[in-house]
Order: sequence, then C-alpha cells, then structure tokens
Amino acid sequence: MKINKLSIAVLFLSGSVFYAQETKRDTLAKEKKIEGVVIQGSSNKKTETAVLGEQKKAIIQKQAVSAEEISRKGISNVEQGLTKVTGITTVEGRGLFVRGLEERYNYLLINGLGSPSNNPFQKIIALKQFPTDVVGKLNIYKTFNSNLYGDFAGATFDIETLTIDKPFTKVEFSVGVNTLSTFRDNFKVAEGADGMNGYIGLNSRDRKLPNEIRNARPSTYNFSKDQSLNSFKDSWNVNNVKSLPNTSIGFTTVQKVKAGETGTLGVLFSLNQGSKFTYKEGANNQYRSQGETDIIFNNNLNRKQYVYETESSILLGLGYKNKGTNINLNAIYLQNSANIIEDNFGYKDQKIQNKDDGFFRTNQLDISRFLDLQLTASQKINDRNQVKGGISYVINNYSQPDRKIFDGNQINLKTLQKLPDGQLYLRYGSNNLIRQYLDVDSRFYGSAFAEYSLSLGEKGDKKEYPLQIAFGYNGFTDFRKNSYRYVFGYPNDITNTDVIIDIDKPDAMFNQSIANGQVHYREGSDVSQYYSSIYQIINGGYVNINYKPNETWDILLGARYEKDMTLIRYYDTPSASEKTNLDKTRDLFLPSLSVKKSLNSKNNLRFSFSKTVTRPILIETMPIEYISPDNVSIIGNQFIKSSDNYNVDLKWEYFPTNKEMFAINAFAKRINNPIERSLAPSANATGTTITFYNAEKAELFGVELEGILSLSRISESLRNFTFGANATFMYSNVERSEQQYKTEKPYWITDRSNLHKRGLQGASPYTINADLKYEHKNKKNLSQIVSLVYNVSGSKIYATGGNGTDNYYEKPFHQLDLVYQNQLTKNWNVKFAVQNILNNKYRVLIGDKNYAPLNTNGNNVLTDYYRGVNFNLTVGYTF
Repeated sequence: MKINKLSIAVLFLSGSVFYAQETKRDTLAKEKKIEGVVIQGSSNKKTETAVLGEQKKAIIQKQAVSAEEISRKGISNVEQGLTKVTGITTVEGRGLFVRGLEERYNYLLINGLGSPSNNPFQKIIALKQFPTDVVGKLNIYKTFNSNLYGDFAGATFDIETLTIDKPFTKVEFSVGVNTLSTFRDNFKVAEGADGMNGYIGLNSRDRKLPNEIRNARPSTYNFSKDQSLNSFKDSWNVNNVKSLPNTSIGFTTVQKVKAGETGTLGVLFSLNQGSKFTYKEGANNQYRSQGETDIIFNNNLNRKQYVYETESSILLGLGYKNKGTNINLNAIYLQNSANIIEDNFGYKDQKIQNKDDGFFRTNQLDISRFLDLQLTASQKINDRNQVKGGISYVINNYSQPDRKIFDGNQINLKTLQKLPDGQLYLRYGSNNLIRQYLDVDSRFYGSAFAEYSLSLGEKGDKKEYPLQIAFGYNGFTDFRKNSYRYVFGYPNDITNTDVIIDIDKPDAMFNQSIANGQVHYREGSDVSQYYSSIYQIINGGYVNINYKPNETWDILLGARYEKDMTLIRYYDTPSASEKTNLDKTRDLFLPSLSVKKSLNSKNNLRFSFSKTVTRPILIETMPIEYISPDNVSIIGNQFIKSSDNYNVDLKWEYFPTNKEMFAINAFAKRINNPIERSLAPSANATGTTITFYNAEKAELFGVELEGILSLSRISESLRNFTFGANATFMYSNVERSEQQYKTEKPYWITDRSNLHKRGLQGASPYTINADLKYEHKNKKNLSQIVSLVYNVSGSKIYATGGNGTDNYYEKPFHQLDLVYQNQLTKNWNVKFAVQNILNNKYRVLIGDKNYAPLNTNGNNVLTDYYRGVNFNLTVGYTF
C-alpha cells in the first residue's frame, strides 16, 4: 500500500494530534476507508505547534499566541500575552506599542468585530482587563489586508474567545504578593472604596455630579449652604488600611449537547473577579525654560500613589454547529475600577519656598463598564461558496466622578510654625479645593461585517482552488457625548479663608466651614469646554482576490473603499449660543498586496504593500482642557488630522521542524501627518501642557528577527529545552510641521536648521523578547513546565519638548519573569510565577540636548518609580 494513497498522515507530538506536511487541506471533510480502517485526525488549534503551522500557511503576515503558550508563560491577561510577540511591548498605562509605534496606531477586533475603547486616554480597550481564561487565541496582523479596518499601522489584534470544543469545568484561585505594595501599613483608600460597594464598583453612585447642575449649561452656579452640605454624597476622607495580597478567582464551564442528528449546541460561561493593591513612589517633576540663560524646575515633587483596583469579567457564549453551519452568540462584560489616592510633596509653579512643606492630594476614581453583545455566523453553501457575517452592539461608559483635590502647606503660614504630622494649612480659593467630573458616555456603538467568498478553477494536487474571490463589508457607528465639569470651594469672606485640616479626615472641617458661612461650593466649568459630542461612522467595502497559479505561489490582491464620516460638535467660545459642527468626512481608497513564495516545504518568502490610515485617540481630539493638580493640563486638538500610512514588508521564514522557526522581516513605513504628543509650557505661564500635533511626515525603517529553537540540536540531554527570541531594530526620522516648529523652537534661535533632528515620538530603536522553556512529562503524560521570560525596549520619546527643552525620553525597562507550572493530576494543576525579578526602575528623563543649560543640580528626572517584585500562586481544578 503506497503512502500517497492516504489522505491523512498523523503525527503525535506533545500529546497533540497534528498533521504532517503531506496532509491535504480537505482531509477532515473527506475521510477515506482503507482496507476497513477509518483514519481520522483532530488538530488542537490551541497548541503552540498548531499556531505555528497556521502562521506558516497564512498568505498575510499573521502571528498568534495560543492558549497553551498563554498558560505556560503565566500570562493572566491579554495585554501580557501580546507582549510575547515580535516587536510588541507594553508601556506603563499607555497600552501596547507595536514596532515602536504608539498605541494609537493599533486597532482591536473581538471575534472579527470592531470594538471601541472603554477609556478616552487609550485607543483600544485596556487589554489587561481581558482575562485569558476566556481566550482561545490571540491573532496579530502586522501587515494589512483589505478585510481589516483601514485604521492600521502597527497591528490589528483579534481576540478569539474560547471555542466550545469539549466539555469541561474549571475553578481557579490566585493569590499574589508584591514586595513594595503588599502588607503595607497606612495604605490609603478612599472612604467606602474598601468595602463591598468598592469591590464591585458601586461606590461611583455617590460620586455623581450633583442634580442642581447635572443637566444644565454651566453658569457659575453657587450652591447654597444646605446644598453645599448635602448635594455632594461622597466624602473627602480616606482610610488607612493594611494592604492585603492580590487575589482573583475564576470559574469557567463549557458544556455540549446534541442538537438533532448531526448538530451540537455548546454553552460557555466564565466569571472572573480580582482585586489588587499597588503602591508607587518617585519623582513628579516639570521643567521650564528661563530663556537662553537656563532651564529650571517648575515643579519639584515627590509623589506617593496608592491604587486599589478591582476587575470583573463575565462571558456567556452559545455555539451551534451542524455540518457547514456555525452560529455563535457572545455576551462579554468587563468592568474596571481604580480607586487612587495620590499625595505630592514639594513645590510647584516655581514656588521654591514650599519645597519642604508643600502638599496636595488627589482622591480619584476611574471606572469603566463595557458590555459587548455579538452574533456571528458562517454557512458553507457548497465546496465553492461560503458566506459569513456578524453584528455587535456595545454599551460603553467611562468616568472619573468627583475627582477631589485639595492643596496646602505643612506649616502654618500665619505663625510659620511646623504643623504636627497629619495636619495641613489650607486657604479657600485659588483652586485649593476642587471637585472634577469627567464622563465619556456611549450613546450608541454598533459594528457589523458580512462576506461572500467564491472559489473558481479546478483543484490541484494540494486540493485547493487556484482562484478565490471574496466580497465584503465591515464598519461601525460610534456616537459619544463627553462632559468635563468642576466645582470649587469659593470663600464668602476673603479675609477669613484659612483653616487647618486633618489630612486624612478633612470632611469635618470642610462641613464646619460651610456651616459657619466661611465657604460654599461654586461651579467653575469652562462654558466652551464642558460638553462635546463626537460622531463617527465608518463604512468599508472590499474585494480580495487570492490567486494561486501553482503550488508555490500565493498572491492576495485587495482593494478597500472606506467612507469616514466624523463630526465633532462643541462650543468654540464661552459666549457661543450654538455648537460648532466640525466635519472631517473623508473618502479613502486603500489598496493592499501580499505575495508568498514557498521556496520549498520549509522556506517561505513574503512581500506585502498597503496604504492605511491612523485615527487619533479620543482624548487627542476632544475639545477640552483636562486639568491636573500638578498643573499638567491635557488639551485635546479637535483639528488633529488622521495619518496616511504607506507600508512595505519583505520577510523570509524557515521552518526546520513543526516546532521550530526562524524569520527575518525588513519593513518600511512612510507616515503623512503622524500624530505626536508634545509636552510644552502652558499658555498661562504656569505648569505644563500636554497636547497633540500632526508632524509633516515620518519615515521608519526596521528589521525584525525571530526564532524558536529546540536545544536538542545542541545536545540530546537538552531535548526538553526550547529557546525562543524575537527582536526588532528600527530607525525613524520626523519632519516637523509648522505648529511643531512654533512649539519646539526657542525664541532666541532664528534658523530652523539649528533644531535637533529627532525620531518619531513613541518609536523605540529596539525591542527584545526572549524565553527559555523546560518541559518534562511523566509516565502519566502529565507535564511540568518552567519558563524564563525576558523583555525590554529601547529609549523612546515620551513627549516632544518645547521652548528650549529637549524631548522627554522613556528609558529602557528590563523585565524578567519566572513561571513554573505543574499538572499534578488529571484534575489539579498549580502555577507559580515571579514577575519583574530585576525590579528595574521605570524612568522618564529630560534629554541632554537642551537649548539652554539645565540648572537643576543634575536632576533630569520627569518621573520615576519602582514597581516591586510580584509573587503569584495559582491553583486550579478541572472536572
């Protein structure tokens, strides 16, 4: 019997069933009986081997992180998982960077459907909120294809939720400690945040904007004595607690039943809840140019930050399969609440006289709620025709309700005597007592896609049609209203404004001052910035032509038309009676080409070209001035333009075995109107402004290197070891726009050519990820896995400077993690992880190419802090 008559060849590797390279694509659909024996295969798409095989076959450059890899690397959320991919790093509080590009250059899909951000300060969902227990696979597209949204330059991420393959039920409990944060005495938590209401995020109800001004346009409303005492439900007080270990609990169950003779109906339910305490301490400085003479501190502060964070997620999935029919219904709910107490010690606004006694506190709650309802379906009509589609509806809200700020001195300014610990001298007025309210509410978000694919020609030896054509549509509608308002303590008598308060229990004194007629609350919101609406409708139609002239060539030609209808409505002046309508409608034609040449069974050569766009993050285009107590304002630029991107990639891949690969990818990008963050002196002569400008253009060139190697090649004694590494090296250059020249150029420099050349803001010159895995299986085929994982990215521009200062650079952060996983029995498994072993300090520094001398006694730190080492133990039981 000749082997070429078999339609399936099966390899058993690592306990999984995997197809050899001779396997034909339609094997499962057409099982063959040979001498009375039926040979069947079943591939597990969650294994690292299967994902590698999928990457090898794909026409576009697609990478993935499997559920198996997620588990063995101790990955607890999607954000951590994506950092294990070539060229991807995470940056503190600002999401994921791909090939050194800011998060604004990425886009997120969930099961192929568009997804809005649940945070106006980020382009996509904070993926750390997405637990990996519900993830089947993370797909990363780093080259564009026309069936993806045109908002693409770094990558498009597609989260595939857990597939309903086989029944199981799993319970998992995790406990973790941090060397810096856990068991800390006097950990500060807002009153009411550490109880059950805080744990499930209900403490936001008492922090809503008072009814007196909620639905009215700002008019410097003065709250009466009674209203000042009773209309604000939340307290200024904080509790001092001992911070407990971080904990999380998860429950996931998958069940399947027969539906008719050939169909199956599956049910997936997953519930996850966790809480975490985080403490950070370090510099919080600002720099200010005094002209060409010197650059000094505008702020010189030491910051202590206490964060109590809770995360909740629920996933309910229903799946129906019957021959060529697949229907899936998913409901995904994510909630995150972060109760933040931030104390700053030192001086701001150049008031160096306060360097030993200045103090201000921020009491803040960030809360986001995200509900995504999805229906997707596919139908294989016959061997040549297939249709698929999906629709989603998202309810999405983010708020910072009642962000409370007070500012004072630790000495009595009347007597100049040092106050006892825990007391503060405060004067009503001068923005020393503020309550802020930021709300970003989704009025409507809906996403949909539909595609019809047709196969033409006759199948060749690989049982594939030589020509496949797909016609499709995808798009979304996103309507949001944004509100930013603030109320401050207004003195009734300017000769009687001084009080001494208990820093942690100031409520009693504030209420007494109100009752005595010393102060009342008054709204001070900017009438031109308190409210705006953003409407965005994206409709995209596309066609893909996949032509395979022979077994070695694969050519994918795509064309996409995208109608971008964006409208911003806002009041452009305080006296405006009607809103201004800013229309940014664009018609976009986005071509793409991907070519794969299989040199032989182990080598691929790939080329791709595309044109794409990049749309700004919400905060970058919101017409508001978001004010922080350290006088750092974030000013949105409603006139910011979307970027146009031209992308070219050339890649060689080598797969020596089905568990190993090596790849080299050269890439280049030309970005017209790239969006950049700028950190410059504010217009009111105090503090600093973070704002956003379009540069004229940017050019990027880079190379990516990736490899997965079994160490058995070195010695058979190392057969249980696998080493993986990936690295990206990149050069970027920016041509400034006229706005940027005005901001960055010192007034004493007349020739623009004297400005320093620089790279693209956020672009890192290198990114390195590596991991060493040891895997051992006992006689019962139960595995023990130890992984050592390392990553770092090079120094990148955090924000461009202004008026004589150099740029601000985010310095390399070296992270080393150790993960041990043991499948103790068929049911019990245990995982132990040590994260951030090196405990490197996170730092943002002002550069050393300032246009005037830096006169700060050698201190060039904008911000810095340690994160501490995390020890985490997870125990799971599957039945």
